[in-house]
Amino acid sequence: MNITEEFLKAFEGFGQAHGQTDVSNQRMNGKQKAKSFIVRQPLTLELVQGHLDGKKGVGAIPINENNKCKFGALDIDQYPLDHISLATKLKELKVPCIVCRSKSGGAHIFFFFKEWMDASDFRDKAAEIAAGLGHGRCEIFPKQEQVLVERGDVGNFINLPYFDSAKTLRYAVIQKKDGYIEATLEEFIEEIKEQSCLPKQFMNVNIGGPANLFPGFVPCLRALLSIGVHEGGRNKAAFQLGVFLQKSRPNDWKSQMEELNVKHFTPALPASEIVTIQNTLEKKEYQYTCKEEPMASHCNQGICRGLKHGIGMTSMPSISGLSVILSEPRLWFLDIDGRRLELTTEELQTPRLFQRACMEQLNFMPPKMKDGDWEIQVNGLLENCNEISVPEELTYKGQFMSLLELYCTGRVQAQSFEEVVLGKPFTEAEESKTYFRLESLMDFLRGRKFDNYTRAQVQERIKEINNGDSSVVKKFQTSQGKWKTVRVWWIPEFGAEIQIRPIEIKQEESPF
Repeated sequence: MNITEEFLKAFEGFGQAHGQTDVSNQRMNGKQKAKSFIVRQPLTLELVQGHLDGKKGVGAIPINENNKCKFGALDIDQYPLDHISLATKLKELKVPCIVCRSKSGGAHIFFFFKEWMDASDFRDKAAEIAAGLGHGRCEIFPKQEQVLVERGDVGNFINLPYFDSAKTLRYAVIQKKDGYIEATLEEFIEEIKEQSCLPKQFMNVNIGGPANLFPGFVPCLRALLSIGVHEGGRNKAAFQLGVFLQKSRPNDWKSQMEELNVKHFTPALPASEIVTIQNTLEKKEYQYTCKEEPMASHCNQGICRGLKHGIGMTSMPSISGLSVILSEPRLWFLDIDGRRLELTTEELQTPRLFQRACMEQLNFMPPKMKDGDWEIQVNGLLENCNEISVPEELTYKGQFMSLLELYCTGRVQAQSFEEVVLGKPFTEAEESKTYFRLESLMDFLRGRKFDNYTRAQVQERIKEINNGDSSVVKKFQTSQGKWKTVRVWWIPEFGAEIQIRPIEIKQEESPF
């Protein structure tokens, strides 16, 4: 295989789609605004070569149609980031992986496998590694344990490294005899061969100390106590420790807290501060402070939720990976703790309906968020939403054009202009135009259960077909010899090339 073929093989994933990102000059919060979308075409050698040549960047979808993966990644969105220190730490922990600089300057930690492995197994172990590294809030790819292929879902993509490989900024950091280097594309391919492992080997990676160390402890405390709690986070870590010990060891939680402080806090907190924290905890029942540091960086919600004294089902699940199928109406997919959820626009918009969808599809009911908080959450998801294209026949425009053609060319055709008043379309061969009454077309659309356009929107659509021209008053002679006039609408006779532009569909309600 040549180098392009080897690169493509390393990032083998979903077979029938890939990702692309368009970056605009507009900046939000100091970052360039980007629009991500899914292209329903396989990731090919030509596309990969274009990526490596710097022509068009592409992304790969790690999860395949059978919910398995041969590569995965941690996406660490932190600036500034010392890539060499991160790679060194992973090497010391004997984690088989490659650290690459991401497009935005963060890091993509890639894992490559010699065989397909379950996406759910990869996500569990990757979350454990992320928490152990102190990056528990980073994104994991694949973002989901399953994709709903039969519903049009394809999952989420990650941007590939080595865009414009000759002068790339998305390089791998690998170790050589003289230290770490920014690897060339050829060196990156060789490193993939070196770091690829069997799924079983990956699942045996242990970066949190012996399995029997701090058994039953929530993941953040297990990680912190394993590496030692240092200055800058000792008080908050001690508070979290007290909350856990009250739940798990109600009879001797104070003495346990004091003992762990002496052994694993560097330096240990003064006894007076420990007593102050204990007195505070005795006043009422406190919950875990998962979103505060240093706990947040070592968080593993998936594991914690299943523990006897973990966060339980009362906490909000991890919500990410929003995708939308650009059909009409829209169909949305969301990752809930790695499980895929299908939503209508109304279900995504409304917290109560979101709860119902979780109950019906995932068999659990998350806590209901306040409307304002939910709006903030959804707007954040929409900023990084993946758009999935669909065939035109799944859009309102495509459906309307198909029905319009059926109406104008179907079995019931007017033989003379007089029959237009009876609801039939009439094609004037010399003019290459088809005439009809708007009411007759609307009746036909309603009969076909197409009510997605209002009368005004149908008028606008016809105007666009005709470049603004739309209706005319026609005078004709009846079979009885009488002259009559009628207002009719017209379009070019089907068979001629018709080009129309998309129009904005007026919604009865705005999303928020």
